[in-house]
Amino acid sequence: MGATDGESLGPYNLLSTLGAGGFGEVHLALDPDGRTVAVKILHPHVAADATALTRLAREVETMRRVEGAHVAEVLDASMENPRPYIVTRYVQGRPLSAVVSGDGPVEGEDLVRLALGLAEALVAIHAAGVVHRDLKPANVILTDGEPVVIDFGIASALDSASVTVSGAVLGTPGYLPPEVLEGADAGPAADLFSFGATLAHAATGRHPYGTGPASAVGYRVVHHEPDLEGVPGWLGPVLQECMRRDPAERPSAGETLARLEAEAPAVHPAVPRPRRPFAAPAGQRPPAVQSPSAGRSPADREGTADPGGVAARGPGGVAGAPATEKTGVHALTTREWRPGRRPTPGKPSTEEALRHRRAVVHRRWVVGTGLLVSLAAATARSPLPEVSLLLLAGYGSVVVVDGGVALFARKDRVRAVVDLAGGVGAVVLWAVLGTFFSTLTLALALGTVVFVLVAILLSS
Repeated sequence: MGATDGESLGPYNLLSTLGAGGFGEVHLALDPDGRTVAVKILHPHVAADATALTRLAREVETMRRVEGAHVAEVLDASMENPRPYIVTRYVQGRPLSAVVSGDGPVEGEDLVRLALGLAEALVAIHAAGVVHRDLKPANVILTDGEPVVIDFGIASALDSASVTVSGAVLGTPGYLPPEVLEGADAGPAADLFSFGATLAHAATGRHPYGTGPASAVGYRVVHHEPDLEGVPGWLGPVLQECMRRDPAERPSAGETLARLEAEAPAVHPAVPRPRRPFAAPAGQRPPAVQSPSAGRSPADREGTADPGGVAARGPGGVAGAPATEKTGVHALTTREWRPGRRPTPGKPSTEEALRHRRAVVHRRWVVGTGLLVSLAAATARSPLPEVSLLLLAGYGSVVVVDGGVALFARKDRVRAVVDLAGGVGAVVLWAVLGTFFSTLTLALALGTVVFVLVAILLSS
C-alpha cells in the first residue's frame, strides 16, 4: 500500500496509521475542511481484483444510506486504482473487546445502554438493506458510554475467490451464526445471532462458545448451546432467542429493540435513553449517483470478515450532506461531512457551543481584568497619580479597540456592549475604591488578589 503519514490521498491528508485488517489499512486523516475522518485503504491484492472493486462500488452506494447515532457512517469512497479507499466517520473510544479484556464484564446501566445501542444500530443497518455479517466485540466502539458499530457491509462486497484466497478469513469464530458456518447465505438474522454473542461476551467476560481452534469453536456453534451463565435475567431470554440455531426462529432487529425497551427499564429504571432519530428509510432519501455496475443483479450482502476489526476510532463527527458526482470508471458520489446537519433536538451544534464558550471567556476576561486594573489604579491614585491614570487609559484603550473590531468587523454588538460596560465599570469602580478606602487597605487587597492569581496559575 505504501501510505505514509503526511501523505495526501485524494482530498484527504493522512495523519497516522490506526491499524490493519484483512481487507485494508486504516488511517486517521483530515478532510478538506480540516475535520478528522478515518480512511480505509484497501490492500493491494484487493485493489487488483476488478470484480471485487465493482461489487464494492455498488455496495458503497447502499452502505451510505445507513445513518444513525450508533453507526459509523460511510462518508466517501473512491474505487480508482492503484489505492482504492473508503472514508468513514471517525469515532473516539475503545473497542468493546478491549473494554471487556481490560475492565471486565459490562454491568448495570452500561450494559443496558450497550444492548439498546446495538439494537438501534442493527435497525438502522437493516433498514438500508445492509447486512453487517461480522458484528463482534472488536467492531463495537464505546464512546461516552454509547456503542457505535463499525465496518458494516465491506466484507459482503469483497467476498470473491481472489480476495479470500489472498488471506482474508471468513469471519470470527464464535460470532458467526451456524448457517454461515455451514455455507448458507447470511441475511439479517445472521446479525441477530452475532448481536446475541457480542452481548453475551460483554455481560460475562467470556466468549459464548469458548476458545480454541477455529474448527472447534465452529463445531460448538453448530452443535452446542451458548454459555449464558451470568447474563442478567432481563437480558438472558432475549439472547437465547437471538442465538437460536434456526435463523427463521430469531427475532428481527426491530422486535429485539422493542423487547429490550420493554424489559431493560424495569430492571434499570434510572437509565436515561435520549432517543435520537435515525435517517429516513432508503426509499425516502434522494437517490445516490449509481456506479457503473448499476443494472446488474444486486450483489449478495454476505462476505468475509475483517479480522482486524479496524475502523474509525478517534475524535468524531457525523454523517454527510448532498452528493457531488465524481468522474472515472468507478464513479461514486461524495457527501461532505457537516456535523451540524442533524443536531440532537434541544442540543446546540458544535459551532453554537463554541461561540457561546468564546463569549463566556470574553466576559470573564473583561470583568476580571477590569477589577484588577481598577484595584491597582485606585491603590496608586494618591502616591502615583500618573501610574493610576496610565493603567486606566491602557485598559480603556484595549476594550475600545476590541469593541470596535467586534462591532464593525464581526458585527457582534453583544461583545461591543460588554467591552463598553467593562471600560465604564472600571472607571466607576476606581473612583469608588479611591474615595472610600485608604491606600494601605487597597494595597493589601491588591497583594492578596495577585497572590491568589499566581497560586492559581502555578497550580494549573
